[in-house]
Amino acid sequence: MLTEAVVARPDPRLRQWVDSYLGYREDVSVPLARREVAGAFVVLILGWGAPMDVADPRDRARGAYGTNAFLAGPFDSWCATRTVGTGTGVQMMLTAPAARRLLGLPLAELANRAAPVDAVAGWLARLRDELAAAPGWPERFARLDAALSARLAATTPVDPHLLAAWRRLDGGGEAVGVATLAEELGWSRRHLSVRFRREFGLPPRTVARLLRFDRAYASLGRTVLTAPSAVPDDTGWAERAARWGYYDQSHLIREFREFAGVTPAALAGPGSHSSNPA
Repeated sequence: MLTEAVVARPDPRLRQWVDSYLGYREDVSVPLARREVAGAFVVLILGWGAPMDVADPRDRARGAYGTNAFLAGPFDSWCATRTVGTGTGVQMMLTAPAARRLLGLPLAELANRAAPVDAVAGWLARLRDELAAAPGWPERFARLDAALSARLAATTPVDPHLLAAWRRLDGGGEAVGVATLAEELGWSRRHLSVRFRREFGLPPRTVARLLRFDRAYASLGRTVLTAPSAVPDDTGWAERAARWGYYDQSHLIREFREFAGVTPAALAGPGSHSSNPA
């Protein structure tokens, strides 16, 4: 179970890229499995202590096993984590543009994959060791600020056309089609799709679906998940589907099955675990 959780805001100059740091300590006496839903974001764990397995049920080779510091995603399906023992570390949830800038590599190399940090970025492995050696959370968060600021100074900006495309998809308002988005940028639809997938890991249509799912999942967390002892029936799901931008209730349920592996009602039931944001 989580025995310590410390949330901190990064230096103001970093906040367009990193919303928050989560420092944690978790003591797990028996193996703990969690279902992690899909997302258009990248998860960065810089931990020490008990290792974790991150498994994609579609393909074992896409996972990371026996590691306590790893990068995961973007993922277009759910995956599962498993751990036992005492682990400590820092977690960051990065948007695709933020991860592309900070990592300095196209996210096509990380899409639907979890990998130990030392296999992707040596500077992250060194940073993890520095965080583990620091005396406390204030010192760790200060070291993160310094390391991420240095990365921003050393890496090139994200292509402004792609950044504009991402922001348009993530606007949270009326859905925009890929053809419309390409026309707004002055690109062909194919050129947009190829460039977007290479830099951000997934094609724009999939990202649009995942961003909508993320908003629906977060709304679910603020409503039915506040009463986890009661599993809701289907009353109101049609209204929720319309509010979240789905065609109908069946569309909503299909998307949740694909991206979470279960229905939205099942996610609210006892025994549902996820460390993804909600």
